[in-house]
This record gives sequence, structure tokens and C-alpha cells, in this order.
Amino acid sequence: MGSTRVNTLRHVLLVVIAALVFVGDRVSKAVVEARIPEQATIPVVPHFFNLIHTRNAGAAFGLFADSPAPWRTFLLIGVSSLLLLMVLVMMWRSRQFRWGTGVALALIMGGALSNLFDRIRQGRVLDFLDVYWRDYHWPTFNLADSAIVVGAGWLVLQVLFWE
Repeated sequence: MGSTRVNTLRHVLLVVIAALVFVGDRVSKAVVEARIPEQATIPVVPHFFNLIHTRNAGAAFGLFADSPAPWRTFLLIGVSSLLLLMVLVMMWRSRQFRWGTGVALALIMGGALSNLFDRIRQGRVLDFLDVYWRDYHWPTFNLADSAIVVGAGWLVLQVLFWE
């Protein structure tokens, strides 16, 4: 196969990965909205994992959620959009990277796009995964957040150990 065709196929596969993350997050959030009342908690693994319907008006892990600043949502949308554009440019140039780097960027892009969609549509993001141990609760998150963290972690591992 020619290098142009390989690069085109590579870009298509990366877009498919990002789209799967986006759709998976949208579907999971729709199910939570339809079946779990807001602020309700459903134990899944006792003393470790719950499903909970919450809204996060802040950034990742609830940062700035309590800020009353009227510009908070616009700032978060602007920063998210800029970072998403940077990831998109990096993905487009992914022929210069290892395949794993492109996949990591696709995971980040799909997750960031879904959370940005929430923020633009509702001014906040729906979170529903509650992991905890005894009295310590990790901040509630969603599938998009998981994809972003996995993608970012994969990028860090690549930089530290493979590049």
C-alpha cells in the first residue's frame, strides 16, 4: 500500500476510535439521565463502587465547581475548545508518531469532545461513576473522563519509556 493510503486509513481508524468514545459516553450519560434520579446512589460493588447521577459545573474532578464567577462556563468552554483543537492538529500529524500515540490522542479527543458537548449544551457535565474506599471518594467521573485519563497516561508512558 502507498504511504498516502496508509496515512488515510490510519486517520480514519483514529477518527473511529474517537467517535466510539464519544458515542459510548453519550449513550451511557443518556441511560443515567433516563434511569437514575439526580443525586440518587446505586451501589454496584458495596464499599467500593456506586452509580450516582451528579452534575459537575467545574473542570476536571470538580475544580472550580463552587466558583460563582459568571465567566466560569465560558472560560471552560474556551479552554476545552483550544485544547481539543490542539489534539486534533496532533492527531492529523500522527503519521509522525507511533500508532499508540495516535490512539492515545483519539481517546483524549473523543472524551474531551463529549464533555465539551455537555458543557456547551447544559453548562455542566454529567458524572456518574463513584469509586471509593472507606470514607475516601475519588471525584465522581464519567466514561469521557476515563478515556481522557487513559489516553493521557498512555502518552506519559510513551514519553517516559519508549520515545
